[in-house]
Amino acid sequence: MNEVDRTSELIPMDENSPPGNIVDYPNKDTGVISYQGLRNMVREGQLVSHVDIPPAQYQPASIDLRLGRRAWRVRASFLPGANATVMERVKQLDDLPPIDLSEGAVFEKGIVYVVELLEHVKLTNGLIGVANPKSSTGRLDVLVRLITDRATAFDRIERRYEGPLYLEVAPQAFSIVVKQGTRLNQLRFHRGLSTGVPTGTSGGLQNLYDTGQLVKVDGTPLPLRGNLVPVTVDLRGDGIGGIVGYKAKKTTNTINVEKIGFYDPKDFWEKIEHIDGRLYLDRGEFYILATREEVGVPPNLAAEMVPYDSASGEFRVHYAGFFDPGFGWSGKAGGSRAVLEVRSYGVSFMLEHGQTVGWLSYSRLASGPTDKVYGSGIASNYQGQGVALAKHFKPWPV
Repeated sequence: MNEVDRTSELIPMDENSPPGNIVDYPNKDTGVISYQGLRNMVREGQLVSHVDIPPAQYQPASIDLRLGRRAWRVRASFLPGANATVMERVKQLDDLPPIDLSEGAVFEKGIVYVVELLEHVKLTNGLIGVANPKSSTGRLDVLVRLITDRATAFDRIERRYEGPLYLEVAPQAFSIVVKQGTRLNQLRFHRGLSTGVPTGTSGGLQNLYDTGQLVKVDGTPLPLRGNLVPVTVDLRGDGIGGIVGYKAKKTTNTINVEKIGFYDPKDFWEKIEHIDGRLYLDRGEFYILATREEVGVPPNLAAEMVPYDSASGEFRVHYAGFFDPGFGWSGKAGGSRAVLEVRSYGVSFMLEHGQTVGWLSYSRLASGPTDKVYGSGIASNYQGQGVALAKHFKPWPV
């Protein structure tokens, strides 16, 4: 780490706490900003929009961002670099007239778009921002990445940044319909952490892991990798009706991301079932799979899945990857699997049942447990999920 090592603050360190207890912290100012802190940021003018931010945008430890009115089709993905703004780079790349999203527009698969967002920020108090796609966006195989002026990295807002926010949108499997106000990604804020995916000691994490608060799995859990919790792939349909997953079809059909429970999944997906614990990932194809483990996030923590590790193979397992406090947790982990958005790169790859495909990184919340937890109380879409398609699709017909 480049700064003072604060890793002991990331995870509860009380080895003797019984399962289900929420561990308090000596310093409640560092960590991921929770729901109540996000509301304060809006009141203080650190997170601003010319259009009111409704309650539905606030998540337990993140806030949804909304597309603005203007979008630009560009020839390639880019980062502006330390000496340029996003719009300067857009003009250099194409200088095409903007697309008006006020009435909606089609974003074609295989094309890169840059969209202004309704929100902008003025960060103080040592805050940094870290963004990721919403779960529903990732499950549609839409790559979205936050960009700021003078950015040298995607999905990150540096300390003391003041200015507009933009979103790169690149549909991969399906063309989509979006409009002004559409929410494709979410933003969370950290204080006192040097990276968006913090590392740390595993004392308290090991206790939570051993007592079943982070994952539930039949058999002996795998060992931690440092402070990372391993998850494995289910290729036998264990506990989820024999369905292993789904593979995206080649189609010219479009998906309006504002329509919920609307589309027949058979028009877009092939169901994968009755395989003998082995799946060949075809190069460049997109799959929805699930973990063997049921994942839980206690209400004083948040979690993120490490999306890609070349040591595991040439494939990516998660676009979205952020788990809000309360996901799959009711005193212990149980009932909610992590859905994997899988794409193989470069070469085809064979997955086997129980193979490690990702790692979860847990972070503490600033100011203790959030006032708002993921689940039925806030109409969360994916609590209690198995291997689930995005919310835009009807249930698979029997």
